[in-house]
Amino acid sequence: MANLNQIPSGNRVHIGFFGKRNAGKSSVVNAVTGQNLAIVSDTKGTTTDPVQKAMELLPIGPVVIIDTPGIDDEGELGALRVKRTKQVLNKTDVAVLIVDAQLGIMPEDQELIQLFEQKQLPYIVVYNKSDLADLTEKMEKDTFIQNKIAVSALTKENIYELKEMIGRLAVKEKPHFPIVQDLIERGDFVVLVIPIDAAAPKGRLILPQQQTIREILESGAVAVVCQPTELKETLAGLSKKPKLVITDSQAFGQVSQMTPDDILLTSFSILFARHKGNLEQAVKGAVAIETLKDGDAVLISEGCTHHRQCGDIGTEKLPAWIQNYTKKKLNFAFSSGTEFPEDVTSYSMIVHCGGCMLNEKEMKYRQQSAMDQQIPITNYGIMIAYIHGILKRSLKVFPDIEKYLL
Repeated sequence: MANLNQIPSGNRVHIGFFGKRNAGKSSVVNAVTGQNLAIVSDTKGTTTDPVQKAMELLPIGPVVIIDTPGIDDEGELGALRVKRTKQVLNKTDVAVLIVDAQLGIMPEDQELIQLFEQKQLPYIVVYNKSDLADLTEKMEKDTFIQNKIAVSALTKENIYELKEMIGRLAVKEKPHFPIVQDLIERGDFVVLVIPIDAAAPKGRLILPQQQTIREILESGAVAVVCQPTELKETLAGLSKKPKLVITDSQAFGQVSQMTPDDILLTSFSILFARHKGNLEQAVKGAVAIETLKDGDAVLISEGCTHHRQCGDIGTEKLPAWIQNYTKKKLNFAFSSGTEFPEDVTSYSMIVHCGGCMLNEKEMKYRQQSAMDQQIPITNYGIMIAYIHGILKRSLKVFPDIEKYLL
Protein backbone atom coordinates (compact mmCIF):
# COMPACT_ATOMS: atom_id res chain seq x y z
CA MET A 1 0.00 0.00 0.00
CA ALA A 2 1.30 3.45 -0.96
CA ASN A 3 2.40 5.75 1.79
CA LEU A 4 -0.22 8.52 1.81
CA ASN A 5 2.33 10.96 3.17
CA GLN A 6 4.18 10.64 -0.16
CA ILE A 7 1.17 11.86 -2.17
CA PRO A 8 2.11 15.28 -3.60
CA SER A 9 0.49 18.32 -2.04
CA GLY A 10 -0.87 19.38 -5.43
CA ASN A 11 -2.96 16.18 -5.64
CA ARG A 12 -4.56 16.56 -2.20
CA VAL A 13 -7.82 18.24 -1.25
CA HIS A 14 -6.97 21.60 0.37
CA ILE A 15 -9.18 22.49 3.35
CA GLY A 16 -8.85 26.04 4.63
CA PHE A 17 -10.04 27.18 8.08
CA PHE A 18 -11.00 30.87 8.27
CA GLY A 19 -12.57 33.27 10.75
CA LYS A 20 -12.04 36.06 13.29
CA ARG A 21 -9.35 35.99 15.95
CA ASN A 22 -10.38 33.94 18.99
CA ALA A 23 -13.28 32.29 17.16
CA GLY A 24 -11.51 29.01 17.88
CA LYS A 25 -10.11 28.20 14.43
CA SER A 26 -6.99 26.54 15.76
CA SER A 27 -8.95 24.58 18.38
CA VAL A 28 -11.32 23.25 15.71
CA VAL A 29 -8.37 22.40 13.43
CA ASN A 30 -6.78 20.39 16.26
CA ALA A 31 -10.08 18.65 17.01
CA VAL A 32 -10.67 17.76 13.34
CA THR A 33 -7.14 16.48 12.76
CA GLY A 34 -6.75 14.81 16.14
CA GLN A 35 -3.35 16.52 16.42
CA ASN A 36 -1.90 19.64 18.04
CA LEU A 37 -1.37 21.06 14.58
CA ALA A 38 -2.04 24.67 15.55
CA ILE A 39 -1.02 26.66 18.63
CA VAL A 40 -4.03 27.45 20.81
CA SER A 41 -4.13 30.51 23.06
CA ASP A 42 -6.63 32.98 24.50
CA THR A 43 -4.40 35.76 23.14
CA LYS A 44 -5.77 37.26 19.95
CA GLY A 45 -3.66 36.79 16.83
CA THR A 46 -1.72 33.71 17.96
CA THR A 47 -1.79 32.38 14.39
CA THR A 48 0.38 34.91 12.53
CA ASP A 49 0.89 33.02 9.25
CA PRO A 50 -1.04 30.29 7.48
CA VAL A 51 -0.09 26.91 8.99
CA GLN A 52 -0.22 24.11 6.44
CA LYS A 53 0.07 20.35 6.92
CA ALA A 54 -0.38 17.41 4.57
CA MET A 55 -2.06 14.44 6.22
CA GLU A 56 -4.71 11.76 5.85
CA LEU A 57 -8.12 12.78 7.13
CA LEU A 58 -10.81 10.13 7.25
CA PRO A 59 -13.27 9.79 5.60
CA ILE A 60 -11.77 12.10 2.94
CA GLY A 61 -8.30 10.65 2.43
CA PRO A 62 -5.10 12.63 1.68
CA VAL A 63 -5.63 16.34 2.38
CA VAL A 64 -3.81 19.57 3.16
CA ILE A 65 -5.15 21.37 6.25
CA ILE A 66 -4.56 25.14 6.37
CA ASP A 67 -5.10 27.20 9.54
CA THR A 68 -5.15 30.94 8.76
CA PRO A 69 -4.65 34.18 10.72
CA GLY A 70 -7.76 36.04 11.87
CA ILE A 71 -9.54 38.03 9.18
CA ASP A 72 -9.96 40.90 11.68
CA ASP A 73 -6.24 41.27 12.44
CA GLU A 74 -5.14 44.88 13.02
CA GLY A 75 -2.24 47.21 12.24
CA GLU A 76 0.31 47.13 9.46
CA LEU A 77 1.42 43.57 10.21
CA GLY A 78 -2.21 42.56 10.64
CA ALA A 79 -3.03 43.84 7.16
CA LEU A 80 -0.25 41.65 5.73
CA ARG A 81 -1.62 38.65 7.62
CA VAL A 82 -5.12 39.30 6.28
CA LYS A 83 -3.67 39.50 2.77
CA ARG A 84 -2.01 36.10 3.26
CA THR A 85 -5.29 34.71 4.55
CA LYS A 86 -7.10 35.86 1.41
CA GLN A 87 -4.33 34.37 -0.75
CA VAL A 88 -5.06 30.97 0.80
CA LEU A 89 -8.53 31.12 -0.78
CA ASN A 90 -6.91 30.76 -4.19
CA LYS A 91 -5.79 27.20 -3.41
CA THR A 92 -8.65 26.11 -1.14
CA ASP A 93 -11.00 23.34 -2.30
CA VAL A 94 -13.28 23.53 0.76
CA ALA A 95 -13.52 26.53 3.11
CA VAL A 96 -14.49 26.12 6.76
CA LEU A 97 -15.61 29.35 8.44
CA ILE A 98 -15.33 29.22 12.24
CA VAL A 99 -17.81 31.52 14.00
CA ASP A 100 -17.85 32.20 17.73
CA ALA A 101 -21.23 30.80 18.79
CA GLN A 102 -21.61 33.45 21.48
CA LEU A 103 -21.27 36.28 18.94
CA GLY A 104 -22.88 34.76 15.86
CA ILE A 105 -21.98 35.89 12.35
CA MET A 106 -20.16 39.22 12.45
CA PRO A 107 -19.43 41.63 9.55
CA GLU A 108 -15.96 40.09 9.05
CA ASP A 109 -17.54 36.63 8.77
CA GLN A 110 -20.01 38.00 6.25
CA GLU A 111 -17.11 39.40 4.22
CA LEU A 112 -15.52 35.95 4.10
CA ILE A 113 -18.80 34.35 3.02
CA GLN A 114 -19.01 36.85 0.17
CA LEU A 115 -15.46 35.96 -0.88
CA PHE A 116 -16.31 32.24 -0.80
CA GLU A 117 -19.31 32.83 -3.01
CA GLN A 118 -17.44 35.12 -5.40
CA LYS A 119 -14.87 32.38 -5.92
CA GLN A 120 -17.63 29.72 -6.14
CA LEU A 121 -15.94 27.93 -3.28
CA PRO A 122 -17.91 25.31 -1.32
CA TYR A 123 -17.98 26.29 2.34
CA ILE A 124 -19.26 25.30 5.76
CA VAL A 125 -20.13 27.69 8.60
CA VAL A 126 -19.11 26.14 11.92
CA TYR A 127 -20.64 27.65 15.07
CA ASN A 128 -17.91 26.84 17.60
CA LYS A 129 -18.21 26.83 21.41
CA SER A 130 -21.64 25.21 21.32
CA ASP A 131 -20.99 24.12 24.90
CA LEU A 132 -21.27 27.78 25.93
CA ALA A 133 -24.32 28.92 23.98
CA ASP A 134 -27.74 27.78 22.79
CA LEU A 135 -27.37 27.95 19.01
CA THR A 136 -30.81 26.90 17.86
CA GLU A 137 -32.14 30.40 17.37
CA LYS A 138 -28.92 31.75 15.80
CA MET A 139 -28.67 28.91 13.28
CA GLU A 140 -32.33 29.07 12.35
CA LYS A 141 -31.98 32.81 11.73
CA ASP A 142 -29.09 32.34 9.31
CA THR A 143 -31.28 30.84 6.59
CA PHE A 144 -28.97 31.98 3.78
CA ILE A 145 -26.30 29.47 4.87
CA GLN A 146 -26.75 26.07 3.28
CA ASN A 147 -24.05 24.11 5.08
CA LYS A 148 -23.81 24.82 8.80
CA ILE A 149 -23.11 22.92 11.96
CA ALA A 150 -22.68 23.59 15.69
CA VAL A 151 -19.58 22.07 17.29
CA SER A 152 -17.52 22.25 20.43
CA ALA A 153 -13.78 21.96 20.00
CA LEU A 154 -13.59 21.48 23.78
CA THR A 155 -16.04 18.57 24.15
CA LYS A 156 -15.60 17.30 20.54
CA GLU A 157 -19.36 17.55 20.00
CA ASN A 158 -20.21 17.10 16.28
CA ILE A 159 -16.55 17.05 15.21
CA TYR A 160 -17.05 13.72 13.44
CA GLU A 161 -20.16 15.12 11.73
CA LEU A 162 -18.11 18.13 10.60
CA LYS A 163 -15.54 15.84 9.00
CA GLU A 164 -18.33 13.98 7.22
CA MET A 165 -19.70 17.30 5.94
CA ILE A 166 -16.26 18.36 4.67
CA GLY A 167 -15.94 15.01 2.93
CA ARG A 168 -19.21 15.48 1.05
CA LEU A 169 -18.04 18.85 -0.28
CA ALA A 170 -14.47 17.78 -1.07
CA VAL A 171 -15.11 16.52 -4.58
CA LYS A 172 -12.06 17.01 -6.79
CA GLU A 173 -12.64 17.98 -10.39
CA LYS A 174 -11.67 15.29 -12.86
CA PRO A 175 -8.84 16.16 -15.27
CA HIS A 176 -9.98 17.27 -18.71
CA PHE A 177 -7.87 14.62 -20.49
CA PRO A 178 -5.53 11.76 -19.61
CA ILE A 179 -1.84 12.58 -19.70
CA VAL A 180 -0.98 10.18 -22.50
CA GLN A 181 -3.30 7.18 -22.26
CA ASP A 182 -5.55 8.17 -25.20
CA LEU A 183 -2.52 8.69 -27.48
CA ILE A 184 -1.02 5.21 -27.15
CA GLU A 185 -2.05 1.56 -27.36
CA ARG A 186 -0.98 -1.62 -25.59
CA GLY A 187 2.48 -2.66 -26.72
CA ASP A 188 3.52 0.78 -28.00
CA PHE A 189 6.98 2.07 -27.19
CA VAL A 190 7.14 5.57 -25.67
CA VAL A 191 10.53 7.22 -25.25
CA LEU A 192 10.86 9.76 -22.43
CA VAL A 193 13.85 12.10 -22.61
CA ILE A 194 14.82 13.37 -19.16
CA PRO A 195 17.94 15.47 -18.59
CA ILE A 196 19.83 14.74 -15.39
CA ASP A 197 21.75 17.94 -14.71
CA ALA A 198 22.56 20.26 -11.81
CA ALA A 199 18.98 21.53 -11.67
CA ALA A 200 17.43 18.04 -11.51
CA PRO A 201 16.28 16.83 -8.06
CA LYS A 202 18.70 14.41 -6.45
CA GLY A 203 17.67 10.77 -6.42
CA ARG A 204 14.24 11.15 -8.02
CA LEU A 205 12.23 12.22 -11.04
CA ILE A 206 9.94 15.23 -10.89
CA LEU A 207 6.22 14.66 -10.49
CA PRO A 208 5.09 15.05 -14.17
CA GLN A 209 7.71 12.52 -15.25
CA GLN A 210 6.61 10.04 -12.58
CA GLN A 211 2.94 10.43 -13.47
CA THR A 212 3.57 10.02 -17.20
CA ILE A 213 5.59 6.83 -16.72
CA ARG A 214 2.87 5.43 -14.44
CA GLU A 215 0.14 6.11 -17.03
CA ILE A 216 2.21 4.53 -19.82
CA LEU A 217 2.67 1.39 -17.74
CA GLU A 218 -1.02 1.29 -16.80
CA SER A 219 -1.85 1.42 -20.54
CA GLY A 220 0.18 -1.71 -21.21
CA ALA A 221 2.73 0.26 -23.23
CA VAL A 222 6.50 0.28 -22.75
CA ALA A 223 8.27 3.32 -21.26
CA VAL A 224 11.87 3.78 -22.38
CA VAL A 225 13.71 6.48 -20.42
CA CYS A 226 16.98 8.13 -21.43
CA GLN A 227 18.91 11.38 -21.29
CA PRO A 228 19.21 13.64 -24.38
CA THR A 229 22.78 12.50 -25.01
CA GLU A 230 21.62 8.87 -25.26
CA LEU A 231 18.52 9.47 -27.42
CA LYS A 232 20.07 8.75 -30.82
CA GLU A 233 21.56 5.47 -29.61
CA THR A 234 18.32 4.57 -27.84
CA LEU A 235 16.19 5.08 -30.96
CA ALA A 236 18.62 3.04 -33.05
CA GLY A 237 18.55 0.18 -30.54
CA LEU A 238 14.76 -0.23 -30.32
CA SER A 239 13.20 -3.22 -32.06
CA LYS A 240 10.40 -1.06 -33.48
CA LYS A 241 9.64 2.60 -34.07
CA PRO A 242 8.29 4.33 -30.95
CA LYS A 243 4.77 5.72 -31.10
CA LEU A 244 5.80 8.88 -29.28
CA VAL A 245 8.82 10.74 -27.92
CA ILE A 246 8.21 12.97 -24.88
CA THR A 247 10.91 15.38 -23.84
CA ASP A 248 11.70 17.75 -21.01
CA SER A 249 11.20 21.27 -22.34
CA GLN A 250 14.75 22.53 -21.95
CA ALA A 251 16.05 19.72 -24.22
CA PHE A 252 13.42 20.41 -26.91
CA GLY A 253 15.81 21.70 -29.59
CA GLN A 254 18.34 18.91 -29.15
CA VAL A 255 15.68 16.19 -29.05
CA SER A 256 13.85 17.54 -32.11
CA GLN A 257 17.02 17.29 -34.20
CA MET A 258 17.57 13.65 -33.21
CA THR A 259 13.94 12.48 -33.56
CA PRO A 260 12.95 11.45 -37.11
CA ASP A 261 10.04 13.42 -38.60
CA ASP A 262 7.86 10.29 -38.86
CA ILE A 263 7.87 9.91 -35.05
CA LEU A 264 5.47 12.08 -33.04
CA LEU A 265 7.27 14.41 -30.65
CA THR A 266 5.83 16.41 -27.76
CA SER A 267 6.78 17.51 -24.24
CA PHE A 268 5.70 17.00 -20.66
CA SER A 269 4.61 20.67 -20.56
CA ILE A 270 2.29 20.25 -23.54
CA LEU A 271 0.81 17.00 -22.23
CA PHE A 272 0.12 18.48 -18.81
CA ALA A 273 -1.34 21.70 -20.20
CA ARG A 274 -3.85 19.56 -22.09
CA HIS A 275 -4.36 17.31 -19.05
CA LYS A 276 -5.36 20.36 -16.98
CA GLY A 277 -7.49 21.91 -19.73
CA ASN A 278 -5.38 24.97 -20.58
CA LEU A 279 -3.39 23.96 -23.67
CA GLU A 280 -5.31 26.28 -26.01
CA GLN A 281 -4.79 29.26 -23.70
CA ALA A 282 -1.07 28.45 -23.34
CA VAL A 283 -0.53 28.16 -27.11
CA LYS A 284 -2.27 31.48 -27.74
CA GLY A 285 -0.17 32.97 -24.94
CA ALA A 286 3.08 31.81 -26.55
CA VAL A 287 2.13 33.33 -29.90
CA ALA A 288 1.75 36.69 -28.13
CA ILE A 289 5.56 36.91 -27.90
CA GLU A 290 5.37 38.35 -31.41
CA THR A 291 3.68 41.49 -30.03
CA LEU A 292 6.36 42.37 -27.44
CA LYS A 293 7.97 45.79 -27.78
CA ASP A 294 11.00 47.53 -26.29
CA GLY A 295 10.41 48.28 -22.61
CA ASP A 296 7.67 45.66 -22.12
CA ALA A 297 7.69 43.69 -18.87
CA VAL A 298 7.52 39.89 -18.79
CA LEU A 299 6.65 38.02 -15.58
CA ILE A 300 8.27 34.60 -15.17
CA SER A 301 6.51 32.74 -12.38
CA GLU A 302 7.17 29.44 -10.62
CA GLY A 303 4.75 27.61 -8.37
CA CYS A 304 7.44 26.11 -6.17
CA THR A 305 10.34 27.60 -4.25
CA HIS A 306 13.76 26.06 -4.72
CA HIS A 307 17.40 26.99 -4.49
CA ARG A 308 18.41 28.88 -7.65
CA GLN A 309 21.41 27.34 -9.39
CA CYS A 310 23.66 28.44 -12.19
CA GLY A 311 21.76 27.97 -15.44
CA ASP A 312 18.37 28.06 -13.73
CA ILE A 313 15.69 27.72 -16.39
CA GLY A 314 13.31 30.32 -14.94
CA THR A 315 15.70 33.13 -14.07
CA GLU A 316 18.47 32.60 -16.61
CA LYS A 317 17.65 30.40 -19.61
CA LEU A 318 14.14 31.61 -20.37
CA PRO A 319 14.93 35.34 -20.20
CA ALA A 320 17.95 34.79 -22.46
CA TRP A 321 15.94 32.78 -25.01
CA ILE A 322 13.09 35.31 -25.03
CA GLN A 323 15.48 38.26 -25.33
CA ASN A 324 17.38 36.60 -28.16
CA TYR A 325 14.20 35.64 -30.05
CA THR A 326 12.48 39.03 -29.82
CA LYS A 327 15.60 41.21 -30.20
CA LYS A 328 13.77 43.64 -27.88
CA LYS A 329 14.93 45.33 -24.68
CA LEU A 330 12.60 43.68 -22.18
CA ASN A 331 12.22 43.94 -18.42
CA PHE A 332 11.88 40.64 -16.58
CA ALA A 333 10.22 40.13 -13.19
CA PHE A 334 10.12 36.89 -11.22
CA SER A 335 7.78 35.31 -8.68
CA SER A 336 7.80 31.95 -6.94
CA GLY A 337 5.74 29.98 -4.47
CA THR A 338 2.60 31.75 -3.28
CA GLU A 339 3.78 35.21 -4.35
CA PHE A 340 1.80 35.51 -7.58
CA PRO A 341 0.72 39.17 -8.00
CA GLU A 342 -2.98 39.99 -7.88
CA ASP A 343 -2.54 42.84 -10.36
CA VAL A 344 -0.69 41.69 -13.49
CA THR A 345 -1.67 44.57 -15.75
CA SER A 346 1.87 45.99 -15.69
CA TYR A 347 3.10 42.91 -17.60
CA SER A 348 2.78 42.29 -21.33
CA MET A 349 3.12 38.53 -20.92
CA ILE A 350 3.31 35.86 -18.21
CA VAL A 351 5.38 32.70 -18.60
CA HIS A 352 4.50 30.22 -15.85
CA CYS A 353 6.01 26.88 -14.90
CA GLY A 354 3.91 23.76 -15.38
CA GLY A 355 2.52 24.15 -11.86
CA CYS A 356 3.16 20.55 -10.80
CA MET A 357 3.56 21.65 -7.16
CA LEU A 358 0.37 23.75 -7.17
CA ASN A 359 -3.06 22.26 -6.75
CA GLU A 360 -5.52 22.64 -9.62
CA LYS A 361 -7.47 25.33 -7.79
CA GLU A 362 -4.52 27.71 -7.51
CA MET A 363 -3.26 27.08 -11.04
CA LYS A 364 -6.71 27.85 -12.45
CA TYR A 365 -6.88 31.01 -10.36
CA ARG A 366 -3.60 32.28 -11.84
CA GLN A 367 -4.66 31.50 -15.39
CA GLN A 368 -8.09 33.06 -14.92
CA SER A 369 -6.55 36.11 -13.27
CA ALA A 370 -4.38 36.65 -16.35
CA MET A 371 -7.32 36.15 -18.69
CA ASP A 372 -9.56 38.54 -16.73
CA GLN A 373 -6.86 41.21 -16.95
CA GLN A 374 -6.29 40.39 -20.65
CA ILE A 375 -2.64 39.40 -20.18
CA PRO A 376 -1.36 36.48 -22.33
CA ILE A 377 -0.12 33.54 -20.24
CA THR A 378 1.77 30.47 -21.36
CA ASN A 379 4.03 27.86 -19.75
CA TYR A 380 7.76 27.21 -19.88
CA GLY A 381 7.67 24.26 -22.25
CA ILE A 382 5.29 25.75 -24.78
CA MET A 383 7.25 29.01 -24.86
CA ILE A 384 10.54 27.14 -25.33
CA ALA A 385 9.07 25.06 -28.16
CA TYR A 386 7.72 28.18 -29.87
CA ILE A 387 11.00 30.09 -29.58
CA HIS A 388 12.93 27.14 -31.05
CA GLY A 389 10.49 26.77 -33.94
CA ILE A 390 9.27 23.31 -32.98
CA LEU A 391 5.90 24.00 -31.35
CA LYS A 392 4.04 23.24 -34.57
CA ARG A 393 5.68 19.84 -34.78
CA SER A 394 5.03 19.22 -31.08
CA LEU A 395 1.31 19.87 -31.55
CA LYS A 396 0.79 17.47 -34.47
CA VAL A 397 -0.47 14.99 -31.92
CA PHE A 398 -3.26 17.53 -31.16
CA PRO A 399 -4.53 18.85 -34.57
CA ASP A 400 -7.38 20.82 -32.95
CA ILE A 401 -4.79 22.94 -31.10
CA GLU A 402 -2.22 23.10 -33.90
CA LYS A 403 -4.55 25.39 -35.89
CA TYR A 404 -3.83 28.29 -33.53
CA LEU A 405 -0.30 28.51 -34.96
CA LEU A 406 -1.46 28.99 -38.56
